This record gives sequence, structure tokens and C-alpha cells, in this order.
Amino acid sequence: MKIKNCYAIVALLCLWVSIAAAQTIPSPKSFFGFNIGDDYQLTNYAKSAEYFKKLAAASNRTKLVDIGLTEEGRHQYMMIISSPANIKNLAQYKDISQKLARAEGLSDQQARALAAKGKAVVWIDGGLHATEVVGAHQLIETTYQLISRKDPETMRILDNVIILMTHANPDGMELVSNWYMKDSDPKKRNLNIPRLYEKYIGHDNNRDFYMMNTKESTNMNHQLFLEWFPQIMYNHHQRGPEGSVLAGPPYRDPFNYVFDPLMITGIDALGAAMYSRLNTENKPGYTRLTGSSFSTWYNGGLRTTTQFHNMIGLLTEIIGGPTPENIPVVPQRLIPNGATPNPVLPQSVWHFRQSIDYSVSLNYAVLDYAARQHDEVLFNIYRMGKNAIERGNEDHWTLSPKRSEAITKAYKSDQKDTSKRAGASAGEGNPDDPMGWSTRGNNIPIKYYDSVLKNPELRDPRGYILPADQPDFPTATKFINALIKAGIQVNKATAEFTVAGKKYPAGSYIVKTAQAFRPHVLDMFEPQDHPNDFLYPGGPPIKPYDAAGWTLAFQMGVHFDRILDNFNGPFQRIPYGQLQSPAKQTIAVTPGAGYLLSSQINNAFIAVNDLLKAGVEVYRLPKGAAGMSETGTFFVPARGNAKAVLAKAADKLGVKATGIAQRPANAVKISSMRIALWDMYGGSIPSGWIRWIMEQYHFAYDVVYPQDVDAGNLHSKYDVIIFVTRGIPPIGGERINRNSLFGDREPKPEDTPAEFKNRLGKITAEKSIPQLKAFLEDGGSIVTIGSSTNLAYHLGLPVHNALVEKNSKNEDKPLPGTKYYVPGSILSVTVDPTIPAAWGMNNVADIDFDNSQVFKLDSNAAEKGVRPIAWFATDKPLRSGWAWGQSYLKDGVAAFVAPVGKGELYAFGPEITFRAQSHGTFKLLFNQLYSTSK
Repeated sequence: MKIKNCYAIVALLCLWVSIAAAQTIPSPKSFFGFNIGDDYQLTNYAKSAEYFKKLAAASNRTKLVDIGLTEEGRHQYMMIISSPANIKNLAQYKDISQKLARAEGLSDQQARALAAKGKAVVWIDGGLHATEVVGAHQLIETTYQLISRKDPETMRILDNVIILMTHANPDGMELVSNWYMKDSDPKKRNLNIPRLYEKYIGHDNNRDFYMMNTKESTNMNHQLFLEWFPQIMYNHHQRGPEGSVLAGPPYRDPFNYVFDPLMITGIDALGAAMYSRLNTENKPGYTRLTGSSFSTWYNGGLRTTTQFHNMIGLLTEIIGGPTPENIPVVPQRLIPNGATPNPVLPQSVWHFRQSIDYSVSLNYAVLDYAARQHDEVLFNIYRMGKNAIERGNEDHWTLSPKRSEAITKAYKSDQKDTSKRAGASAGEGNPDDPMGWSTRGNNIPIKYYDSVLKNPELRDPRGYILPADQPDFPTATKFINALIKAGIQVNKATAEFTVAGKKYPAGSYIVKTAQAFRPHVLDMFEPQDHPNDFLYPGGPPIKPYDAAGWTLAFQMGVHFDRILDNFNGPFQRIPYGQLQSPAKQTIAVTPGAGYLLSSQINNAFIAVNDLLKAGVEVYRLPKGAAGMSETGTFFVPARGNAKAVLAKAADKLGVKATGIAQRPANAVKISSMRIALWDMYGGSIPSGWIRWIMEQYHFAYDVVYPQDVDAGNLHSKYDVIIFVTRGIPPIGGERINRNSLFGDREPKPEDTPAEFKNRLGKITAEKSIPQLKAFLEDGGSIVTIGSSTNLAYHLGLPVHNALVEKNSKNEDKPLPGTKYYVPGSILSVTVDPTIPAAWGMNNVADIDFDNSQVFKLDSNAAEKGVRPIAWFATDKPLRSGWAWGQSYLKDGVAAFVAPVGKGELYAFGPEITFRAQSHGTFKLLFNQLYSTSK
């Protein structure tokens, strides 16, 4: 009996030892060999993932989740942290979070009960922009502290919050850290990486979150909008404005007009918690509001897309890195004000660890707020969702600058005495009362408000219908999938139906606005109305944080109808997250001479490339054919593997193959071209996006660098070369689209590993342009996009900048920003679809325009064979965004083709492949990638 008791005691002791061992949390230093934040030290993703696995095995406060593979095939991990009791009941708390976020069928009383029962969910990420190394490393340090600490604040956080610690860019961390640590001499370590730190897109990985072209953005959005629905998300970035330590919430105006005000005030509350904590801990240097450039206008970023889903999206941009730096003297930053209440003093040395400590403090501020206010943040996301559903079910008008201006215009048009100041405070500005505080004597009668904001024709739609019989329904399906991946509720018609007197076929998609994420729905369909934003009246424009307008349905060329009244039909609700495949199409059983493919369908180019690779002949019909009249229709003779390839395209790509009895006249045979795509050391983001597009649409290509161009003999290797923005330098003061995302990161040759030396260099007028001219004269084609259309000036073509004015010396000078300014927006252009470059396009197209090149053709241009492809036919081309002085664009040429020797130069001023989102203009690139012969 005593022996048995001894065995029991020993067993119990072993169990206690086992439990104690399991709860021994390895510190970062014990695992990595250095403290997180030590100068000149970085860890890579492989080691950090290994560390997270050890933490998950050692702590019952954690659950490590693999959220998917990256573009380079790594596992992307999310560490869930909470109390042991909460970890055991994650499914229950996730269900509560989902129900409250979607707000479907809940009363306020039920929502409050769920909020009281639930746990706040907070997302914290790091490493999205991989050269901003603080983000990934603060993630490691914060995770360790949350798992190992036992102080009252940490325990309160663990009891009341579920924390989603997510690495945003594993591939980038592996590249950047390995590159930095490759030098044994710490003083030589640098971040001059040779390629983009996320495959294809680099810095634009924070511009992909409404589109989700990449695996990483898809992985994270699945957790955000289909799984966990965090009420608060915190996105860590660098770099803080000079003379400060960091920029954070709240942000400067404008904020997007579709937001629920609770989202904006939620940002205010969290911002107060964050900078108050830093002040309490004697950590100065936090700037906000007008102290930085960040706003809440743009959708598409990791934190900004969440804001359109009623989540309190937070961003901080902090200084620091493993190589010590300084805080410079910026006198205007030293003055305490509302934007920077507690300025930081200049410092000769700022250490990496200081930035890590600031980041951990900021994380704890957010988590402590969520812990103390967990029921409030849970209920508020429900309230925002419920508000959205109610607005979608009733007549509602979204406020915007154009609506405000319309009220003033309506009032003024009725006034006989136009000299009166009446109405000034409502739109045109009163110098004696710039804020419009006093309205005595100039009140506008309410009927003018009613004429605009109660006008039935101007109200928000109840929903949108995407007809299944539109020309490029496969692309419309891709648009629908972007919505579905963002957690939007979509319906599909199971039979033909009629709404507002119009018949729609079965298979059409329906997106109603009476849903919790209505702000995102409106933002994807409706034009953005960015305010006129100037530093002061008559002063220079204030650059938007990113784009001013981006309406995705416009970018993708999707046809849809806005339905203003409530409507129903034979609609089947698609389960949340269930992606749609293109509608299966038919292939002619007895094709006769062959098959016709519509040139209006982008996916047809995939089928054509597959046919050419299979050795099947393909032709194009300049004027179309009977029953398929669009220019550039594809004709495929019924021979060889044609039927098998087309059957697959019909089944998987939604490309219909129509039979034709006789071979069409005037068919032009096409062949694949040897395609070169320009890139540079460090990686060009626009070039990377084209790589993604080319791979999606099955075009083969080579990447070339300036040294390859300078070596000459290009026509022996390539038939067409593509240059994107920043490829070709400017000439003689001609206007250039400067994108601040692309810096001159090129290192010295002696500091560059041998395998990357061939990427060094730039396109120059002295060496490169003569080789490109010779390539064209030998019969090659060059496609230039954005600022690379500068090549036209280098070649002396009969075109010049349309956006100029004469100065006092009668010289052409670019229009100043006070007269003309069009930051990233969507404009409408007229297109000539009879030109081969624009085959398959409609007569009018929406294009992405970012202060882009616009041309005027010289009087002898036509005589020299220069043909416009697209131009601005009106003085009001703005479709979405901000266009100050847009009347200057009228009659300007946006795109043209010009002969150079035996070859042709294609110049597209707008960004026709913008972030792989502008599907509506992809054909303007694709058409140039085939050679033709009779």
C-alpha cells in the first residue's frame, strides 16, 4: 500500500514537473541568440516561424494557425493568444464575433447579450512592407510578452481579448533579413535588396486588399472578413515623419463619406488611448491628424479595407531599424500643437530597441482599451452593421462635396441679384467667415437641400444587377469573386427575371446594399467624390494618401445596373466565401470551317495563347464576322487540337466557341511574339504587376534590365519590349508621372553580389535610346506605359505635351497644380476600336489616370502615320476621384501608335495595367503581343 502511494506521489510529481516544463516560455534571446531590437540584428521568417511553434507548444495561452501558403510557397502563420479558458472556446467566440459583425436578424437586446458574453477580437500584424523591419520584430516581442507576463494588465487582456498576431509577408522577411545579415561586418549591413520583397508587387502588397490578386492578401482577408471579423485591427508600418518618432491615429481629412461615424469616432478613441499611454511612459514624438499624410479616404490597404467593413482600422508609421539612426532637427516639429502634443527632441542616436519598445507599448494600449471596453467594441460593430442594413432598406442619400455644391448652385440659380453674398457659407466661401460659423442673413431655404438630398433620382441604390449576357461576363465574375473574398453577400438568379422593366437572364449576379458591409459595396460600385483639397485657397493641392478614385467596377469594365427601388426575384443567396466559376459555355459540335471567339472577353486571350502553344493556327478578323461584329474577333480553323483546347476554355474560362460555316475573308494570321519586359535593380512594381498579368493570361516573356538594352542586337532576341512607368527617363522638362514608391535604391557595383550585377544601371539617352531606336527601325515593337511614353520625345516623334501653357517668354511650361491636378483617379476616354491596338474595346473606356502623360499631335502627325488610339472627347472626363482643371484634358490624346522605321511605338499615358485591377484596359496591352501576317 505504501509502495502504491509512493508510485502515486512520484507520478504526481512527474506530472507537475511536466506541466512546469511545458509552461517554461523560451525568451527571444535564448532562442535567437540576441534580444529583439538589438542593434545590427535581424531574424528571418524561417527562424521566427520556428520560434512561434515553440511558443505554441510551451504555452496554453496560444493556438498557432496556418492561414495559407504565400506566393513563394511558405506557410503563413497567425498566432492566436488569449487566456487558456478562451483558447478552449475559440469556436464559440468566433461565432459571436461573426454574428455581431454581420448583424443579420439580431435585435439590439440580443446583440448586447452577445457582446456581454463575447470577447473582443483584436488583429495585430507586422512585416507587410518587409524593409520596414520594426513591424515583423515587434510581432515577436509582443507575442513573447503576452505569453510570458503575469501582471494584472496582461491577465485582464488575456481574459477579455482574443488577439490575432499575424505575419503579413513571410517571403519578404526571409529575403530582407537574409540580405541584411549576409555581411559579417555589421557596419556594411543594408536593406538595398535586389528585387521586390513580395513576389510581383513589393510595396503594392498594401494596395491589394479589395482586389486580392495575391495569396497573402487572400489569406489575410479570409481571416478578417470570413472567419474572425476583429472589431479592431492594428497595422504596423514605417516610416514616421522626419522630426517625429511615429505617426498614428486619428488621421487627417478627408475620410470616406460611406463610413459609419462610429468607425471614425472609434479611431479617435483608440488613438487617444495610444498616445496617452506613450505620454504616460515618457515616450514623446507621436504625431497625428495634419502632422502626417495619412487619411481614411482610400480603400485597398490592409487597414483601410477593414474600415469599409466597420472595423476600427489603425495604422502607425514608426522610425527605426537595426542600423542606428538619428532624429534630425526639424524646427517646425518642435512646436507643441494639436497634431503633436509632445514633440520628441533631436537625438544623435536612435536604437532599434527603442522602436520595439514603443511598438509594444502601442500594442498594449490597444489591447488594454479592448479589454476594458470589450462589450462596447463588440456592440458597436453590430450597431454599424445594423445601421448599414437599415440604410440599404430605405431611401438614403450619401453626403459628398458634389451634393453640397449642387445645393448652393440650385440656390444661386434662383437669385436675381447675383452680387449678394447669400449662400456663400454653403459652398463658395466667405472671407469674413471661413468656417461658416455664422449663417445669419445667408441661410439657404431647406427646399434647396430637399432638391438634392431628397431627390429620388439621386438616392443610393438598393442594389446592383450584373447581367449574365454582358460582353465579358467572365471578368464580371472575377469582380464578383473580389466581393465574395471580401465577405460581401451576393445573390445569383436561378431563372430569368424582370426589374424596372428590364429583363435579365438566369445566372446574373445581384448585390444588394442592405448588408452590414454596405460601405464596401458602395465603394466598389459608386464613384468616389474626392473634395478639392488645397493647402490654402489658391494654393497647391494636397496629395491624397494614395488614389483619389478607384471604383473597381469601372476599372474592370463591368456592366451593371443601379437599382434605386427595392426589388426581388428568383435569387439564390451564395454562401459566404463561396467563389464563383465562369459560366460554362458551349463549343460548336459541327463548326464547319472553324470557330469564332469574342475579342471582348479577356479570357479569350488565355485560350488563344493555349492554342498557339498547342500548334493551332489562330487568325483575327479586323471587322469581325456575321454574328460577332466586334473588331479583332478570333478565328480558329477546325484542325488539330483546336476543339480540345477550346472545349477546356469553354468549361473553365467561360469562353464560348461559335461555329462558322465558311472561312472568313480578310483573316489575319497571328503568332506568339518574343516578349521582353523591362525591370530594374530593386524591382519595379508596375513591371511586377505585368509579370503577374502575363502569367495569368499565359503569355511567355523574358525580364530584361538596362544592361541588356545597352548591349544592343535586341531584334535578334525579341519582337516586342514593354516599358512601364519609370522605365524611360524624361527629356527637356517634359511632364513626367513621378511615383514616390520607387526610389533610387541602386547600390554600388562593388557592394553588389555577382549574381545581381547584371541588374544594375538605368535607361539613358546616351546608351539605351539609340539601341531602342535601332530595334524599332529593324521592325520591333515597343509598348510604353505611363511616364515611359517619354520615349516618344527621345525619338523626336511629332507629338508634344498637351498640358502646358506659355510663360512670359512664350515658352511651354507644365500647368501648375493650382490650375491642373489629377491624382490617381478614373477618367473616361474615347477609343478607336478599328485600330488593331484597340481591337475588342468599346468606343468609350474607363482608364486609371495619375497625373499621366497627355499628348497633342503635331499638325503633320497623321501624315507621318501617327494614329490616336484613345483621347479625351469632353471637358468633364472624371468618372471617379478628383480632377482639378479637367477641362484642360479636352482633345488631349491619351494613347497613340507611331511608325518608327519598320516597327511601331505604342504610347499609353494612363496606367492601363494598374495594379492588375484595370481589366477593362488589359486588351490595350494584349493586342500588341501578337505578330500578324496575311
